[in-house]
Amino acid sequence: MTYLNLHVPYLGHLTKARSVLESLTLLGVRFYLFSVFFFAGFNKLKDWESTLFLFEYEYMVPFLRHDIAAYLGTAAEIALPVLLLMGLITPVAATGLFIFNIVAVFSLADMPAAALLLHVIWGGLLFALILWGPGKIAVDRFVFNSH
Repeated sequence: MTYLNLHVPYLGHLTKARSVLESLTLLGVRFYLFSVFFFAGFNKLKDWESTLFLFEYEYMVPFLRHDIAAYLGTAAEIALPVLLLMGLITPVAATGLFIFNIVAVFSLADMPAAALLLHVIWGGLLFALILWGPGKIAVDRFVFNSH
């Protein structure tokens, strides 16, 4: 009896455990990104005058007037994380937040190094969701009947 023959019966269990851990990890990533972006958007809504001020004088969003950028940015920070958390049209939501994240980095000229590092981490997590999808614990799986 070879080493491979002794351990092959356990391969199915390891594969199943890996699949469960993968789905829980992707759910955790989606929840984390939801909390980061959604609550940032929610805080913008709570003090809209300050938000408009920041978009006019602090954030230099290219190609858009400051008020339009404020509306679009806040809408993106509210809607896209909800889709991400649910795992609904995940690649679209993750791509939208990925682009939003890049624009945020380029729009703030004096971003501290620690804040930039957070944006890099968020970008990496969003890119992982774009590549690998939401996992098995997602509405996408049921709506689009994928396995």
